[in-house]
Amino acid sequence: MKKAIAILCGGGPAPGINSVISSVSKVFLKDGYRVIGLNKGYQSLFTENPLMVEIGFKFADDILKSGGSALQMSRHKPKDEEFTTDFFTKNNVKLLVTIGGDDTASTANRISKYMAEHGVSIQNIHVPKTIDNDLPLPEGSPTFGYQSAKEEGVRIASTVYEDARTSGNWFLVSAMGREAGHLAFGIGGACHYPMIVIPEMFNKTKVTFEKIIKLVVSSIVKRKILGVDYGVAIISEGVFHFMIDEEIKSTEINFTYDDHGHPELGNVSKAHIFNMLLARKLKELNIKVKSRPVELGYEIRCVKPTAFDLMYCNLLGMGVKYLFDQGITGCMVTSDPKGDIAPLYLKDVEDQNGKIKPRMVNMNSQKAKLVFNHSLQYLEEADYDAAKTYLINPEEYDFRKILEW
Repeated sequence: MKKAIAILCGGGPAPGINSVISSVSKVFLKDGYRVIGLNKGYQSLFTENPLMVEIGFKFADDILKSGGSALQMSRHKPKDEEFTTDFFTKNNVKLLVTIGGDDTASTANRISKYMAEHGVSIQNIHVPKTIDNDLPLPEGSPTFGYQSAKEEGVRIASTVYEDARTSGNWFLVSAMGREAGHLAFGIGGACHYPMIVIPEMFNKTKVTFEKIIKLVVSSIVKRKILGVDYGVAIISEGVFHFMIDEEIKSTEINFTYDDHGHPELGNVSKAHIFNMLLARKLKELNIKVKSRPVELGYEIRCVKPTAFDLMYCNLLGMGVKYLFDQGITGCMVTSDPKGDIAPLYLKDVEDQNGKIKPRMVNMNSQKAKLVFNHSLQYLEEADYDAAKTYLINPEEYDFRKILEW
């Protein structure tokens, strides 16, 4: 039977998925392998009738530059008892290529261990994908999709800023990022937004809505002192990950709740939550500013990949074959800024539960220090006298005091 490889995609979309599928397929087809695509990812893999797609050269060539994913994705996380060797033995699969984020990588790691324990000779190589940029690659190496999503995010965010200037309003933009604030930081920094709020900022104090809103108010008042009555603040949805349910419920927003009693944040606009809380605070302070919410997420996940990601994904796809030919398995494929391919072994970046640890924004990096110290606009001690026109206690809205920096 002809040797085969299988490709599946997990998690949410990211620009460049099709570029990876295409490049992986082409390089293995060239060497005479059968290439099997799996629709619905792990949800399909261990069923009696996996949803297989035969990938040929034309299919691979047609999807190369398109957004979205030609293979339907799934967030399904199979339990250990669901694992079987059937699909791999029936189709003579020698390599499982998984394209996804930390959950997809963690599951691939578990599958790799299961196959070894059951005597099935199969390699597993993971291609790190997420617009959140939160997989633990070497610093400076992005996850594919991040740069393209950021590019589209900057395009939208720049338009929002022009609307703020034109209308004389403030906007609160919420950007995707389950735990890490890379996307909000990257977009906000590129757009020179006067306020960026990411969870990593709260490295010396607890994340609360009160502190987040005070940071935004600090920027609003500072801009007023500078003679500017408009602006935009971008907040990473990752801040919610570090809040307890009681903090979220205290907003009095009308949430739906899951079976465990946790607020279902996926059903509401995070920007709406921040904007409602800001409006309340501004009314309390008698500061006459109108603000509007903008949610930034689904709009940027399926755009066409930029030139950066097209090349990057091509390198990663060919890198899969490069590592496979060396017999390497249980790893993520990485490409450094020079374009050199290297494996990053999952066992080296997993926690005690086998989960891949997320990469957070490095607040000690020079880039972060430059942005937070020089690019944003917020109240400092030198502004207290001028700020008293708007605030009774300006020191409570001092950027560094809020964060205890």
